[in-house]
Amino acid sequence: MKKITPRFWLQRQIHWSLIFGLASLLISCSSENIPIGPTSVNSRYTEAQPTLSGNGRFVAFVSNRNGSHQILLYDLQQQTFVRTPRLNRPETIAESPSLSYNGRYIAYITSDQGRPVVALYDRATQNSQILTPIYRGWIRNPNISPNGRYVVFESASRGQWDIEVLDRGPNIELDIPNGATITPPP
Repeated sequence: MKKITPRFWLQRQIHWSLIFGLASLLISCSSENIPIGPTSVNSRYTEAQPTLSGNGRFVAFVSNRNGSHQILLYDLQQQTFVRTPRLNRPETIAESPSLSYNGRYIAYITSDQGRPVVALYDRATQNSQILTPIYRGWIRNPNISPNGRYVVFESASRGQWDIEVLDRGPNIELDIPNGATITPPP
């Protein structure tokens, strides 16, 4: 004699196991462990491409928390966001930030007339400037030296990815550690 298991019983077991599985998934993914607020690094939005200043005080990253792709600067010591007026322009995408030693300079990729360019934001003057207006082709992954004088990036102007080094010149204001001595370049 063959025992017949009712289908209804099996369907109810699957139904309850799905409910408990989804409930446990929601509880484990709860945002209670992540501090969310105006002074928190993490939010309910995507944050990516973090970079740390040389002194370890500032972190810059790309976020879409305000409805646009922008670079935010966070002070780890004060645990607050740093205002960066005129860094993020409306209708543009900013990405791949790089910080100098004290976080004075931020090198990043943005768009100018539909093509990527390397830009530099100076927190002291609160202005951005495009460093690569004449480069043809694609540009990516900028990185600024700790003192802020040199910016390196990848360029595809010759049909392959090459490393470019941009010297901002000896007359710029350097971002140096407090109390450090400055030796002039040879």
